[in-house]
Amino acid sequence: MAIFELAIADGDVARVFNAICNNYNWNEKVANPSFDPDQEEDESTNPAFIDNPEDQAQFVHRIVRQFLGEHVTAYETHLAREAAAAAADTSVDISDPQV
Repeated sequence: MAIFELAIADGDVARVFNAICNNYNWNEKVANPSFDPDQEEDESTNPAFIDNPEDQAQFVHRIVRQFLGEHVTAYETHLAREAAAAAADTSVDISDPQV
């Protein structure tokens, strides 16, 4: 498998991560899937929100992989449509029976 790497200057890493996280709606806290609305909310035993289990770096890597995959899909779909259109027999024999 090929490795695709990007080098981001140390001073820009936080900027890049913050931009992607903001643009794709990553949050430090997420809804707690174990939250019991029938119980009183308690930070230690029944919090409504918990720390996001996916940190910024994991999120950014996932979004970049998703971005690349979506572009491959769009490109290959475009090629397949062009090939299908080129291969389609679109000729139609229509005549006027009155003539």
